[in-house]
Amino acid sequence: MRRDISIAHPERQGTTETNGDNLDVDAIIVGAGFAGIYMLHKLRDELGMTAKVFEAGKDIGGAWYWNCYPGARVDSGAPVYEYSIEKVWKDWYWSEKFPATLELRKYFDHVDKVLDVRKDIAFNSKVIDAQFDEKSGKWLVKTEDGRLARANYLILATGIAAKRHFPDWPGLDSFKGEMHHSSFWPEGGIDVKGKRVGVVGTGSTGVQIAQELSKEVGDDGALTVFQRTPNLALPMHQRKLTKEEQDEMKHDYHQLYQDRLKTFAGFFFDWSEKKTFDVSPEEREKFYQDKWDKGGLHFWVANYRDLLYESGPNREAYNFWAKKQRARISDARKRDILAPLEPPHSFGTKRPSLEQDFYEQFNRPNIDVQDVKANPIKEVAEDGLVLQDDTRHKLDILVLATGFDTLTGGMKNMGLKDVHGVELMEKWKTGTWTHMGITCAGFPNMFFMCGAQASTAFANGPTLIELQGDYIAKVIANMRKQGIKYIEPTKAAEDEWRKLVMDLDKQTLFPGTSSWYNGGNIPGKPREQLGYLGGIPEYNKVLNGSADGFNGFNVVKQEA
Repeated sequence: MRRDISIAHPERQGTTETNGDNLDVDAIIVGAGFAGIYMLHKLRDELGMTAKVFEAGKDIGGAWYWNCYPGARVDSGAPVYEYSIEKVWKDWYWSEKFPATLELRKYFDHVDKVLDVRKDIAFNSKVIDAQFDEKSGKWLVKTEDGRLARANYLILATGIAAKRHFPDWPGLDSFKGEMHHSSFWPEGGIDVKGKRVGVVGTGSTGVQIAQELSKEVGDDGALTVFQRTPNLALPMHQRKLTKEEQDEMKHDYHQLYQDRLKTFAGFFFDWSEKKTFDVSPEEREKFYQDKWDKGGLHFWVANYRDLLYESGPNREAYNFWAKKQRARISDARKRDILAPLEPPHSFGTKRPSLEQDFYEQFNRPNIDVQDVKANPIKEVAEDGLVLQDDTRHKLDILVLATGFDTLTGGMKNMGLKDVHGVELMEKWKTGTWTHMGITCAGFPNMFFMCGAQASTAFANGPTLIELQGDYIAKVIANMRKQGIKYIEPTKAAEDEWRKLVMDLDKQTLFPGTSSWYNGGNIPGKPREQLGYLGGIPEYNKVLNGSADGFNGFNVVKQEA
């Protein structure tokens, strides 16, 4: 079973301008997903800089290169989940509202056709070491296969889920069946027909995999989901999209992409101006039903504005959710595990997955769910899983949808060192400190995207990516114009930002829920809010207020 993104047999890719040893460029970008490609476009095409991307995988797409498991698809509906770059979107058409992996890969091929990005990307290039040299004002970056590169700026676009999490169950390596982590799914898929399949985990990935594999095992196979916490999944309401309706919408794209910067989560919809108990029960029921019928994440981030702040209103929303989903599950035992009457946590304090017919799958006798919070997994045997009460579940295939060390794991595990040689992993051992969720003290001229202490966990990806990318490009342009060698955030600025992130968290219901939002999914990880809960509009104001005057930064000018 594959466990990391390292190359099995690292070999240099030749001596081309992009892949050769001793590159010396203006900027090195790590990661070739939405964020990395956007930064390459901003720096190379708009600022005229030399910029190269190091990508650990074999192709562009980021998460959509790695995520090829059954059912993998985005939870942000088209066209909000795409670049706002007109020359990219004007000739692109989606086939359905919530695109799956294959279509998203085709989208990235289209992006490459328009922006010509692959020529400046070094694939199979995993960064294992990086440190800034104050004297030269350059980053020295080393890849796993021994290549060295230098750059004035280092931009980390590794995404929220670069570090996979594997459980520490005894006997994991003794399993003699087929075992895969969701993020390392075989490109050709796996044959599950007639097999006994176990899916561990019910995050968005676990829900998507179980939903699809349940259909593939057939009547002579079986699938069991091992669930710790119910996923409070919402109806996707998937539908096909026509070229005609997209052409009609494209008249409004410029305004839509401006409008998504004005909503809390960067979508085309936002919170109601009303509170839950401002209205009668009848009006509230009608409101909930409307959000439910719209599908997608409407019931989460277009709900009443007190949903995530007060327990009473939150319980009202949960009761509606439970009523709707319990009605879809015929077996009483399974119903109480998948959609309990009592909420497992405050609704919306874990990002809801989107599903199409997930709950209906459990109405089949050969599709089961086990509550492994009540009866935890004790060990892995050669032929399956053993629970705490010694119940044995024999399996042919074991799927680990066990998630990621999100938001901080990728950055902490790529050998980043500050100017004194201290690794970021050590600096963040007891907690996370950043300035504006985009840069760190001790790491001059380094910026990161879709990481900790930004709106990452609570926003549509491309909205945040373009917001942060525009800020980074503006800062770099101002530095070059003013002859600035490097900038580095102050420790005081980091402390102030961390306090703001934690204070915003305390006003909500999030502290009561253990999730990847606060590191609760990884044993031993510091428990802290890892996301900025002020919303996209406020985050935009913060970044815009800093880009011109370098607020919160120490500034070092070029020598005359």
